[in-house]
Amino acid sequence: MPPTHSTALIIIDMINALDFDGGAALLKNALPAAHRIARLKYRARQAGAPVIYANDNYGQWRSDFRQVVAVCGESGSRGAPLVQALQPEPDDYFVLKPKQSAFHATALELLLHDLGVHRLVLTGTAADNCVLATATDAHIRDFEILVPGDCLASVTRARTTRALAQIRDTLQADTRPSTRITRALLQG
Repeated sequence: MPPTHSTALIIIDMINALDFDGGAALLKNALPAAHRIARLKYRARQAGAPVIYANDNYGQWRSDFRQVVAVCGESGSRGAPLVQALQPEPDDYFVLKPKQSAFHATALELLLHDLGVHRLVLTGTAADNCVLATATDAHIRDFEILVPGDCLASVTRARTTRALAQIRDTLQADTRPSTRITRALLQG
């Protein structure tokens, strides 16, 4: 049984090849967010908070997370800079998701229960799609939600801004910048 902790950092879809229309625009917005997520991840790890990567399986039902990281991090992959910035550690957790929400058809809820988590810090891409869907599902499940606005990206900044407003206003999530997430909050 893993040690319990009240807060978990969830990194959504940042391990990504970005090999789709809009991928270049998303990279432009995601790379600065990736560096801020990396700093937040370091602080979370220092505080003992578990780090969970929630990533698309890209319709590859036989893939595993290590394979996704390898493919997305290959030289020539548009998303390689994201993988370099957010390289998973051996003791990080991961779930592969078939759809937008990290909760839908994954073991995330069971993992969070086993870890004793009741507060989620959600980061990643795309703010207006997978992050929003995950935040909505977390809210439905009564998790306390923090979504640092400086750790999100979408294809356009306007889409991120709209999603963040919805997350804050509709889901009552705390959207303070990552620099204002304290060690005490990460420790729970």
